[in-house]
Amino acid sequence: MSTYSTLDAFDFPVALAVSTRHKILSLDGDTEAVRDWKSVTKPLTALATLIAIDRGYVGLDSPAGPEGATVRHLLAHASGLPVEDGGPVQRPGQRRVYSNVGFETLAGHVSAAVGTDFPVWTRDVVLEPLEMSSVEFQGSAAHAASGSTLDVLALGLEMLTPTLIDPELARIARSVHFEGLSGVLPGFGNQARNDWGLGYEIRGEKSPHWTPAEANPATFGHFGQSGSFVWVDPDAHLVAAFLGEKPFSADLHGQLWPRLTSEILAAHR
Repeated sequence: MSTYSTLDAFDFPVALAVSTRHKILSLDGDTEAVRDWKSVTKPLTALATLIAIDRGYVGLDSPAGPEGATVRHLLAHASGLPVEDGGPVQRPGQRRVYSNVGFETLAGHVSAAVGTDFPVWTRDVVLEPLEMSSVEFQGSAAHAASGSTLDVLALGLEMLTPTLIDPELARIARSVHFEGLSGVLPGFGNQARNDWGLGYEIRGEKSPHWTPAEANPATFGHFGQSGSFVWVDPDAHLVAAFLGEKPFSADLHGQLWPRLTSEILAAHR
């Protein structure tokens, strides 16, 4: 029997890990199985970028990407670049346009600054220090990583309690940048306030959303089209990581994930 009853509603194998900063609270399913992360790669890319910022290789407000854009714009999906390949569709800072090409552009900028390929940099400064040994990361900085649920949890725990960057930079990363921007949250439609931090999606007051209405508005993290998520409640000091064997479906994951998070919060917050 699963720790949380909602897990039994999935008709395919899934894995979930829930933890505080000090103690793993629950493990369900095969948490060591390696699965695609898809866009849960973005928090990994964001952390590797934040380390480059913390070490002085990259400036948060240095020009990067299209004219008028900065590293901050790229991290916060406010550069004006489209979802996939192509030039900017608007000026930076006008609207929150979720952009894979923006994260790929960001990785190229960081790679040039640190003098090595971005996956190598990520391995050296994130994966090895955090002992995320299952992770494979080659290709797009937006969606190419794979690894275990336990390693998604390790990433989330670093997001909760930073050891690789200055805590103030970590606080800035989970704060809203370019406040008030509207935009589409993939899978959940247009949001009047599509809040985003530096590579991390911020729950805010979004509706609909993949976390429930009672979730802390400060909750931050990411979900991926592989059917994956990591969220961090910084006030309850909780992290949850989820991977499954089927791609994201708004009719399935979009309905069950909020229920699952409600159970987790009821049990541990």
